Amino acid sequence: MEIRYSADIVRYKTMTNSELRDTFVVDSLWGEDEVPLVYSDIDRGVIGSAVPVKKTLEIPVHKDLASDFFAQRREVGVINIGAAGAVEVDGKSYDMASLDALYIGRGSKGIKFSSKDGKNPAKFYFVSYPAHKAYPTKHVPQSAANTIHLGSDETANKRTIYQPIRPGIVESCQIVMGFTALASGNVWNTFPPHTHKRRSEYYMYFDLPEDQRVFHFMGEEDNMRPMILKSGEVALSPIWSMHCGAGTSAYTFIWSMGGENQEFDDMDHIDRNNIG
Repeated sequence: MEIRYSADIVRYKTMTNSELRDTFVVDSLWGEDEVPLVYSDIDRGVIGSAVPVKKTLEIPVHKDLASDFFAQRREVGVINIGAAGAVEVDGKSYDMASLDALYIGRGSKGIKFSSKDGKNPAKFYFVSYPAHKAYPTKHVPQSAANTIHLGSDETANKRTIYQPIRPGIVESCQIVMGFTALASGNVWNTFPPHTHKRRSEYYMYFDLPEDQRVFHFMGEEDNMRPMILKSGEVALSPIWSMHCGAGTSAYTFIWSMGGENQEFDDMDHIDRNNIG
């Protein structure tokens, strides 16, 4: 498990492009038949992936978590971005179609990932935060997610937001998780940008052609810094950083938040006239 330490609101201003990536971008996911993990000191979140091809995969235990099993004191949110698969939790199997979500409560043991067909595998992305209480594990198909339509073609930000792991659908300690899909021909997300000091956020961009990129902007309104991401990479957003992005083509991204407030609309929007 990689330990990732964040930079503060002062240091990021003098970082080179490569230093920004080394600090705020996760690019080590999606290896076949392995479960890579990245532990961020931003709200003690853990990011991981599982692509089962030839075998069933299980989230490993690492000494840095000082636990007997991964979710002993943690909750986990999972979204499948690949083909059909399943997640087994405490001996119960949950079928996971593409873009289905699964909330896994604190105390769950033996979290295992499998594909229906290894030649066309499931691709599980998961995020975990510390949890103070055990809530029931719950499967949320894409059709059951709260759905919001925003933006327009004229402003190149027509998009659909899917909220499967959120209050009113899933009880959780702090994790809120879902995904945003941009319509074809649209490229902007989350503009004007915002911050939310009561929680941090991770963006995992996907469904982006191999030769296309997303420019993810972070920092302060008067000192924005771009990070260039390809499909499958994650941008880490600390509580002090605004965030928005623009791609060279349409894309989808999974957002996950952890902190003291679970209200999706709890954002501090930045006046677009002050950006620059």
